[in-house]
Amino acid sequence: MKAQVHVKLKSGVLDPQGLAISKSLQSLGYDGIVSVRQGKVFDIEINGVDEKAAESMLKEVSSKLLANTVIEDFEVRVL
Repeated sequence: MKAQVHVKLKSGVLDPQGLAISKSLQSLGYDGIVSVRQGKVFDIEINGVDEKAAESMLKEVSSKLLANTVIEDFEVRVL
């Protein structure tokens, strides 16, 4: 089974990398882009569990290791 975990900064948390990308895009002439928020995607393969158990396990893994839940949110997608 394949899954993805998307991790991004919570709204209100300063994103200096996203700000730098946004400014660079504007300097390249992409004036329609107002802001950019960066994040991470983890592609994960799992064996031997059903979809519900996989989702539960990935939420636990995400909150313990993949995301800093103080400043980041995450979303688990079982594909």
